[in-house]
Amino acid sequence: MHLAAHFPGADNTTVWTDPAAGSQIDFSSFEHLARTAERGLFDYFFLAEGLRLREHKGRIHDLDVVGRPEPITVLNALAAVTDRLGLAATVDATFNEPYELARRLASLDHLSGGRAAWNVVTTSDAFTGENFRRGGFLDRADRCTRAAEFVATARELWDTWAPAGPDGPPVAPRPFAHHGQHFDIAGEFGVERSPQGHPVVIQAGDTPEGREFAASTADVVFTGWRPGGHPPGEHSTRHGTLEADRALYADVKSRLATYGRAPDELKIMPGVTVVLGDTAAEAQERAAEIRRLQVSPQNALLAVEQVWGVDLSGHDPDGPLPAIDPDPHAGPVQGRAGFGDPLAVAEQWRALSRAKGLSLHQTVIETTARQSFIGTPDAVAAGLAEFVAADAADGFVLVPHLTPGGLDEFVERVVPLLQERGVFRTEYAGTTLRSHLGLPEPVRKG
Repeated sequence: MHLAAHFPGADNTTVWTDPAAGSQIDFSSFEHLARTAERGLFDYFFLAEGLRLREHKGRIHDLDVVGRPEPITVLNALAAVTDRLGLAATVDATFNEPYELARRLASLDHLSGGRAAWNVVTTSDAFTGENFRRGGFLDRADRCTRAAEFVATARELWDTWAPAGPDGPPVAPRPFAHHGQHFDIAGEFGVERSPQGHPVVIQAGDTPEGREFAASTADVVFTGWRPGGHPPGEHSTRHGTLEADRALYADVKSRLATYGRAPDELKIMPGVTVVLGDTAAEAQERAAEIRRLQVSPQNALLAVEQVWGVDLSGHDPDGPLPAIDPDPHAGPVQGRAGFGDPLAVAEQWRALSRAKGLSLHQTVIETTARQSFIGTPDAVAAGLAEFVAADAADGFVLVPHLTPGGLDEFVERVVPLLQERGVFRTEYAGTTLRSHLGLPEPVRKG
């Protein structure tokens, strides 16, 4: 089983009001979570990225994180206070350039001794693009083609240096020249081949286009946890059931052969949340309280605004859902994914509210906030092991609800049980992230 740690973010993941909640931007928070993950022998530490604060109808979303440092900078600092933990940065392939990013990632791989990873994401909206010279210039259909060419170009740059021989320095780089649809660059790459050859490439998302991109290009696919949609039940990832995750796993793995890849060359790691208790009842009670705290009245109003497309700042969150129908043309909060068809979602929420007598606030808690694994440490360990044994996942990205101590209890109480079951390492076998994940060394092309 592979495990990774996701630094908590905004939305209804983080509990901001818990007395144990700390800063989202102080380096000590990043260091604490990373050191905990390394103590738990996790494969890697995963940082998200946001290129613009989110807005709705010109109003900044108050629950966003303002001032969080740029991820590669944070990971370079974490390289100095960790020894084996992989360090994964989310970096957008739409608003960056291959040479500059390849150089930064190769530098991180050198500084960390071969522990760098790149979570490739894309952006097509003009809202985010306004922060950049070109603006939101890409159609949604083009963003995956640019991302695929971006990754291929970065790998071309990393391959211009040959590995160092046992008795000598690296061979001087050969010139590169890439002439493609999105990039037309030539020159010499200034950073010698890094310990992994290529930093590990992670792809987040499980759309049909995303699955194909993962099969052709990625080393790890993060079938990302996110709020919204049908709430998954106990011992399930956000897709809802063990069967659904097995189907996704089989589909993605089946695509690998088309690209000459073996099943073990791509690791599938869904994002999950965990709530522990000394008894099953205590865990369920604790999970319900966390859900209540995750979805504040303000966040509930924002979620309903996303569906209805109207300003609800004066609406009572303890009252009913809006009596009017949603505006299907209003669009979601800018910089944030929506919930889907607003009319269908509104009808689903109204039916649930009528059936259970729920307020607006309670309805949003019921429909958007659910933990993936709830129970005693032994039950959670059994549930995680079941998913891996059933070929529903190769491992998991844990998304804690607290910063920075949200992984402490899992590492202390669940990891030893996974080790007793023989499904998780008792020590790091290698020094690089590729060795942790069991990924092959990249073959230098050309």
